Amino acid sequence: MANQKIIKFEIATPERVVLKQEIISITAPTQSGEITILPDHIPLVSILKPGVVEVKLADGEIEIIAVSGGFIEVLKDKIVILADSAEKGAELDETQIIEAKKRAEEAKEKAKNEVHYDWSAVAAKLEVEMARERALHKWRKLKNINPVK
Repeated sequence: MANQKIIKFEIATPERVVLKQEIISITAPTQSGEITILPDHIPLVSILKPGVVEVKLADGEIEIIAVSGGFIEVLKDKIVILADSAEKGAELDETQIIEAKKRAEEAKEKAKNEVHYDWSAVAAKLEVEMARERALHKWRKLKNINPVK
């Protein structure tokens, strides 16, 4: 790996810098579809949708991060993600995810009975919780961790 090209990477939310590392590649969910970025990628800016970001670090380790949306900017030698919210796989709590997903599904059911209801807000919240759940499952699989029952 001594000759392997690396990219500077940073993912930040309004509250904190979630990860700042040198990486080999990143896969991210954009509005146009999932993209993988390697060294020497052309510059771009894209909108992120809720989903799972997979980052291959320079040391070969893989980091899984759940994002709720935001932007990704690819520069010549740096990638920056500005996310609405982002959590590393190790930070995700299954109990909280299940409860939040349940509340979002209940809001969706309640919305069916109301005439003037913001369906997009309910759908967006549910999509974020499903992304967090996918990130947790992907992280557990990667780390070979079985769910606690």
